Amino acid sequence: MSIEDNTPNARPDHKHGPRRRPTMHFAAFAISAFAVLAVGAAGGATAMKLTRPSIEMAPLNPVVITSLKDSRSVVTIKGNVAEIYGNKFIVQDDSGRALIETGPSGDDGKLVAVGEPVSVQDRFDDGFLHASYIVHQDGKTDVLRPPPPPRPHGGPLEEAMRHIKP
Repeated sequence: MSIEDNTPNARPDHKHGPRRRPTMHFAAFAISAFAVLAVGAAGGATAMKLTRPSIEMAPLNPVVITSLKDSRSVVTIKGNVAEIYGNKFIVQDDSGRALIETGPSGDDGKLVAVGEPVSVQDRFDDGFLHASYIVHQDGKTDVLRPPPPPRPHGGPLEEAMRHIKP
């Protein structure tokens, strides 16, 4: 027969001392959960950095208009404004002429003036340059549109993965 002592000062009858408090288990769980979230956030930030479209900068040296070809590469042309047609205008250099499309930003036809020397930057496609930047002679730059959307079928990460495959 055993006698139980139910008083608050009763000593535990096991050899290793008092039991661990539940707060220690909770602290270990909280630290583990925080570590998992931190690793996930770092991984997500890295994935966003790798999949985000890269910042595209136009070449510093302008190309002659006759060398323009339909492509996805960014080009810069430099010349004088020859004619204005609403949101489009023609730039002329010594080699030829190019039609520049400015989008809604140029609807009023006041972005450039006839005879003004300008540099225009963006992609040449379908026979005309889709301008993103117009740099005036005084150094003023007009930004006409947001950066282009990411390329279809992946981005830099997918392209890098294609190079890894044998």
